[in-house]
Amino acid sequence: MVIARLSQWGFPRGCGRGCWSVFAARATGLVKLVGLCLMAGVLVAAVLFPVVGGLGLASNRAADTVDQTSGELTKAELPLVTTVLDMHGQPIAYLYDQYRVPVPSEGIADTMKAAIIAIEDKRFFEHKGVDWQGIARAAAKAGVDGETTQGASTLTQQYVKNYLAFVVGKGSEEAYEKATEVTLGRKISEARIATQLEQKMSKDEILTAYLNVVPFGNGAYGVGAAARTYFDTTPDKLTVPQAAMLAGLVNEPSRLNPGSDVDAAIKRRNTVIDRMRDNGAFGPDAKVAEDKAAEYKATDIGVVPDLKLLPNGCVGAGDGPVYGFFCRYLIDYLEKAGLPTEELLRGGYTITTTMDPVATRAAKDAAMAQVPKAQPGIANAMAVVQPGTDKHRVRALAANRDFGNNADAGQSAYSIPAEVTKFGAGSIYKVFTAASALERGVTGIDKQIDVPKTYNSRVYKDGNKPYTVKNAGDYPEKMTLTEALAQSPNTAFIILEEQAGLNNVVDMAYRLGLRESMQGVNGAGDPLKADGSNGPSQGDVYKRDNSGSFTLGAGPTSVLELANVAATIVSGGKWCPPTPVEKVVDRNGQPVQLKEAPCDQAVAPEVANALAVGMSADTKPRGTAAGAASNAGWNRPMIGKTGTTENHWSVAFMGATPLFAGAVMTFTDGVAPQVICNGTPPRLCGRNDAGGVFGGQVAAPTWFNAMRVIHEGQPPADLPPVEPRYR
Repeated sequence: MVIARLSQWGFPRGCGRGCWSVFAARATGLVKLVGLCLMAGVLVAAVLFPVVGGLGLASNRAADTVDQTSGELTKAELPLVTTVLDMHGQPIAYLYDQYRVPVPSEGIADTMKAAIIAIEDKRFFEHKGVDWQGIARAAAKAGVDGETTQGASTLTQQYVKNYLAFVVGKGSEEAYEKATEVTLGRKISEARIATQLEQKMSKDEILTAYLNVVPFGNGAYGVGAAARTYFDTTPDKLTVPQAAMLAGLVNEPSRLNPGSDVDAAIKRRNTVIDRMRDNGAFGPDAKVAEDKAAEYKATDIGVVPDLKLLPNGCVGAGDGPVYGFFCRYLIDYLEKAGLPTEELLRGGYTITTTMDPVATRAAKDAAMAQVPKAQPGIANAMAVVQPGTDKHRVRALAANRDFGNNADAGQSAYSIPAEVTKFGAGSIYKVFTAASALERGVTGIDKQIDVPKTYNSRVYKDGNKPYTVKNAGDYPEKMTLTEALAQSPNTAFIILEEQAGLNNVVDMAYRLGLRESMQGVNGAGDPLKADGSNGPSQGDVYKRDNSGSFTLGAGPTSVLELANVAATIVSGGKWCPPTPVEKVVDRNGQPVQLKEAPCDQAVAPEVANALAVGMSADTKPRGTAAGAASNAGWNRPMIGKTGTTENHWSVAFMGATPLFAGAVMTFTDGVAPQVICNGTPPRLCGRNDAGGVFGGQVAAPTWFNAMRVIHEGQPPADLPPVEPRYR
C-alpha cells in the first residue's frame, strides 16, 4: 500500500538506490510543502487578526510595535554621509557608517526599477505586500524538488528586512541575523508590517525606499551610491546592463562582487536581463525582446577599473595626510559640543569648518622643512588661530608627520597639534608670570627688574634645600620686563613669580588659554578620568607642591592652546574656545546649535595690550627669535616668545600679529625621549644635553616661514597702545 502510494510521486516498484535518493529529496520537499502551507495559513491569520492570543504568536504590545515600525518605515530616516568642508566650502573629509546617496523616484532610471522587480518580485504591482500566490508557488516548488526560496518574499518584505537590519540595527551582524532569522514569529511580524506599508505608501514609494536602503556591496548602500561606485554615474542614467548588474548584486553582494569575480557577476547580470525580457521590460514582441536581451548580454561588464569608493574618515576627500589633524580635532571638539561621533557617522550633516587650506599647507611645508616627516623620534607641530573678540577660529593644525596609521612612514593618528603633549613649552610660560605681575602692579613693561646670575629662592624649595636657579647666558644685572621677555633670563622670572604669587601665575596660564593643559590632564599629561582616580590636575599639582619651576615651562602643553594664548593676548585679553566650526546644518539644511564655551574676558584689555607690547622685542636684536625672523625676511609688528625645556626634549615658539596667532612645538615623540640636537635636520642625541636645540633654532623658523605665507597680501597691523600705568 505504501509503495503503491509512493508510485504516485513517480517511484516505481523495485526502485534502486539512485531513484531512492531522488525520492528522499522529494519527500523532503513534501515536508517543506506541508510546512509552507501551514506557514501560509498562519501568516494569513496573523495578518488578518492582529492578536492571536491562543497561539501566543502576537499580542497587543506586538501589534503596537508593528504599527510603530511601519510608521518609521514610511519616514525612513536613513543613515547618511556627513560632509566636512573647509572655510571655502570644499570637501576635506567624509564621515559615515554607510555610504548612501538617497535619490527620489524621478532620479532612478526605469531600467533600474524594471531590473529589480524582474529579479526580486515580478508580481510587485499585483500583491498587497505579501505575495500569497508566490508562497503557493514556492510551496509547489518545494514539493517537486525541495527548494523553498522561489517567490516567497516580496520587495515590500525585503524593504522591511533591510530597514531593520541596516537602519534600525545599524548593519551589525547581530541585527542582520535577527532581521533574517527563519522563525514563524519574524515572518508574521514582517508580513504584517509589509501589509501596513502597502496601505500607507504607494508602490513607487516602496520601490524607491527599497532601492535607497538595500546594500550593493563594496560599502555602497542604496542605488545612488552603487551607481557612483561601480559605474561613476548617477542612477537616472543607468543602462539596462548596468541596472541588471546592480539588481543582481542585492542577492549576494560579496559572492557576486564584480571587483573579485567578473564571471559570476556577468552570469548573474545576464540572468536578470533574461528575467526582464520575460517580464516584458523589452516590449511585447518576443523576437524584438529576445534580440534586445541578447544585445544587452553581449556587452562588457562596464564597471570602472577603480571602483569609486568614497573616502571615509579623517584621511578624506582633501589632502588627508595634511588635513587629518584638523579633522581629528574637529571630531573631538564636536563630541564635547554635543554632537557625538556616532551621530556624525549617520546623521548626514554638512559641517563648514574654519580650516584654511592655504594656511594648513603653509604650516605643513614649514614644519617639514625644519624636520622631515620620517625623521625618527622628532615631531614638529604647528597650530594657527585667528584672533577675535567673538570667536577664535582655528585656521590650521599641521605637523611634519602625515596623518595616518603607518608610523614607519612618518605618520601619526593622534592630533598632535591639538592634544596636550607630554612635553613642555619651556620659557614661553614666563609670559604667564609677566601677565600676572602686570595685572597685580608688581612691575611695568619698561620698569627695571632684577636679573641676578644665580638666585636662591626662599619661597620655593628643592626638597629640604632652597630652590636655586641659574641663567643659561650672560645678562646685565637689571633689564626691563620687555627686554627680559625677549632675552629670557630664568632668575628674573623666578623673582617675579614670587612677587606675583605662584597660584596667581598658574591661574593666569589657565585664564589666557591653557585650559585643558592646566585642568584637563594630570602632571604626566594623561587626560583626567571622570572618577578622579588619576588626578589631581597639572595646575593643582604645581599649586600643591609650590613648584617654582612652573615659570620655566617643563609641564605637558598643547600646541593649539599655546596658539590660542597668543590669540587671547592680541584680542584685548578676550579668550574664546579655539573652534574648528563655522556652522553645522542637518540633513534638512537646518542649523544645529552646538554647546560651545562662551568667550570671556581673561584679563583687562589694558593688561593684555601692555603684555602684547612687552612681548614685541623677541624679533629685535638680542631677542631669542631675532635670527629666525631675519632669515625669513619678517618685518611686521608682532608678539613672540621662544621656549626651551631644561633637558632639551622639547622647544617651542609662540607668536601673533593682530591678524593671526600661532604656536610651534618641536618635541621628541619616540618611545624613549632623548635630547634633540641642532642640525640639518635636527636629530636625537641621547641624554647629553650639550648641543641641544633651542626654540629659536627649529620652532621659531617653522613659525616665521609659515606665517610669512599666511600673511601674504595682508597689510601690516600695529600693536595696541599701552596705558602709562603699565609702562
